Amino acid sequence: MERFFKKMPDDLFCEICSERRGINPDTLKEVIILAVEIAREGREGRRIGTMFIVSDALQVMKNSRSLILDPLYGHPEEVKRITDDDMRETVKELAQLDGAFVVTDDGVVLSACRYIDARSEGISLPLGLGSRHMAAASITKQTNSVAVVVSESSVVRIIDDGEIVSEIIPELWMFKRYSSHLDRRGNPVGQEIVVGAVEDVEQ
Repeated sequence: MERFFKKMPDDLFCEICSERRGINPDTLKEVIILAVEIAREGREGRRIGTMFIVSDALQVMKNSRSLILDPLYGHPEEVKRITDDDMRETVKELAQLDGAFVVTDDGVVLSACRYIDARSEGISLPLGLGSRHMAAASITKQTNSVAVVVSESSVVRIIDDGEIVSEIIPELWMFKRYSSHLDRRGNPVGQEIVVGAVEDVEQ
């Protein structure tokens, strides 16, 4: 793919999380962090891929269907928040199953194992990306949502309005996020990097 992803973190979030879009930046950040953890850790000793669709949850639900009985159905919202440690571990387990997670704008994981009704019209993705990325591009084109896709090659991609807007290499991202430097007084100061962009696209 000829285009490179050079947007800085603040620019990316200002564009995606504008008032016009209505995307909650705190929810999106938490989803990205969780996606990076999944890409980095895998499950049961193997790499896994999954997808999160963030915001505009009702429209996303209308444009998708359950692949199996929804394991999150019927549970109270307070235990399904993306910031809850138990919920995050549950998501990591469920990520081994096919389908997408639907996350509301206020951070509730509404549904899991969703099959996205994908349309390829008007979607142009790099060669080598599969149906998961196509579904993510399609649903973000049809709805006012943002997709965070974990590839089985351990790359996390953010897709908005049918296009890949950023890529994250988990090892580099984790290194930057938890690296530290000394302030003027010699005290360590953590450097938090929310989203890191890379210039190479998988083929």
